[in-house]
Amino acid sequence: MASQFTNGASHSAANTSTTAQTINDIPKSWNFTSKLPADSLFPTPADSHKTPRDQIGPRQVRDALFTWVRPQPITDPHLLAISPAALRDLNILPGTETTPDFVNTVAGNKLQGWDSEKLEGGYPWAQCYGGFQFGQWAGQLGDGRAISLFETTNPRTGVRYEVQLKGAGLTPYSRFADGKAVLRSSIREFVVSEALHALGVPSTRALSLTLLPGVRVRRETTEPGAIVARFAESWLRIGNFDILRARGDRDNIRKLATYVAEDVFGGWERLPGRLDDPDKPTESPPPKRGVAADAVEGPDESAENRFTRLYREIVRRNALTVAKWQAYGFMNGVLNTDNTSLFGLSIDFGPFAFMDNFDPSYTPNHDDYMLRYSYRNQPSIIWWNLVRLGESLGESIGAGSKVDDPKFVEDGVKEEEASAIIERAEKIIMQVGEEYKAVFLGEYKKLMTARLGLKNHKESDFDELFSSILDTMEALELDFNLFFRRLSSVKVDELETEEARKDKAGVFFYSDGVSGIGGEAEGRKRVGEWLGKWRQRVLEDWGNGQTVSEEQDNERMQAMKKVNPNFIPRSWILDEVIKRVEKNDERDVLDRIMHMALHPFEESWAGRTFEGKEYKGDIDEETRWTSDVPKTGRALQCSCSS
Repeated sequence: MASQFTNGASHSAANTSTTAQTINDIPKSWNFTSKLPADSLFPTPADSHKTPRDQIGPRQVRDALFTWVRPQPITDPHLLAISPAALRDLNILPGTETTPDFVNTVAGNKLQGWDSEKLEGGYPWAQCYGGFQFGQWAGQLGDGRAISLFETTNPRTGVRYEVQLKGAGLTPYSRFADGKAVLRSSIREFVVSEALHALGVPSTRALSLTLLPGVRVRRETTEPGAIVARFAESWLRIGNFDILRARGDRDNIRKLATYVAEDVFGGWERLPGRLDDPDKPTESPPPKRGVAADAVEGPDESAENRFTRLYREIVRRNALTVAKWQAYGFMNGVLNTDNTSLFGLSIDFGPFAFMDNFDPSYTPNHDDYMLRYSYRNQPSIIWWNLVRLGESLGESIGAGSKVDDPKFVEDGVKEEEASAIIERAEKIIMQVGEEYKAVFLGEYKKLMTARLGLKNHKESDFDELFSSILDTMEALELDFNLFFRRLSSVKVDELETEEARKDKAGVFFYSDGVSGIGGEAEGRKRVGEWLGKWRQRVLEDWGNGQTVSEEQDNERMQAMKKVNPNFIPRSWILDEVIKRVEKNDERDVLDRIMHMALHPFEESWAGRTFEGKEYKGDIDEETRWTSDVPKTGRALQCSCSS
């Protein structure tokens, strides 16, 4: 490629300072665009830059992974909030977020790394991808309102992130939309991205939230426009392969798979081999075993080749993430293949929600009439999406040891080889599917065991503790996350008798009473019986089976509070924040909700010191946000434009 495409690797390679820097000075690269094919209509960044911005609009893009396109300039952008954790992880110097350079970069007005006079340097881009939406092929989708600016590697951690703006204007992938984002949905994504990360759930991240004064966006109503500056280790998703498969573009499937293995995951040799026993995963994630050469297993050549290992890596990452969603009651209401990350991240937040009163059939998407993306379906839907990825990689997976044969690379599958290759690929996909279940269950059991305050998992725990309490929560309409947090403060010596356990059961009920089956009397009986089983397991795990010391019980309660959040950004809280920002022009509330989201396990926030600074906060607000969910605020739903 021409020199202006490869500037990313060298543009700031000499800048290796480990101290925090301004957004101008952090190291930047453009590996993605230097190694993958660009839209032929704009073969160079200069071609795109010289084109009037309003002429870069929706159309079909073929034989390409991206299009060079710059953000739409914005007049007088207002920075509303930033994430201090994001500044730290990007190695940006705190305090510099108020400078014009920072504000104009995260609003899309300043192109970092691009010389507009010489028409050279790093340049923004939008990805091309397709997807299956609600199970149906939707054709070309792509970054319709997201534009990536650059990659940056934090020299302290060695982690590389791709920085992107959501709501930055039309791209070739905007279809019938406007390329903009509303403030309402931007606030939701800004908060939940950082909240999930703080909970330990893999997620894309959010750096800043910017209001676009004077920009009005038409959705269900006319709303204020905004931009979220967000970042991730990779923004690639299953849909990137979907579109190539649909178009029969086997050359670019191979190029993209190679890029993912080498540039996203750090090299083919780091990709994992098969689990020895899928029913007994040893760790979470399972240990990676590099395979130096592509092995061939058995007479049918069910190959353990490098593309199989790439597929396995993507599958395992997603298994771990959906297990964490289930354990923390999080739902993405639009789990299409274009919203399923190859890196295993929670990505593209539309109608998402955390569970309030436990209901496996709940979906936060009010357009999901068939409950396809309900809580109980999320693990199977992610696997359905991963099977689509397996089909895209099927030729390479099924080729076995012949995957790098020059004739195969050039010509593909011969007709007489097709049935054997399809059979081999299907067998491998099914094998990896067993690993998906094993990794998912291993992670889910580990997290639920920790949430219940146990150190060791017994097989009987799944039915007697996990399933039992979830059934009880569903029947009694108890709050999912409040249950675990309140359980974290229950002492074993408070549960010695049946009557004591029935009495303590009331801690888990909403203050407005038990609305589920049987009412309060039945509720106290059911929860009390479960507390008896749980008490016995705590005695076994932390004591001698008969007693537990006060010191041991305190240690157990502290361990539980480190995994059971006191604060999560529930739908009703986000709705309140949105109204206060939009209607009352409140800005400080964004800083407060972000602070609580970044420190979700604390007992309190106001008046305490964090990272060496006293945090003022709002005690009344904190109390409301961590107490019972208002009856009218439970199990809310929203639209795909949210």
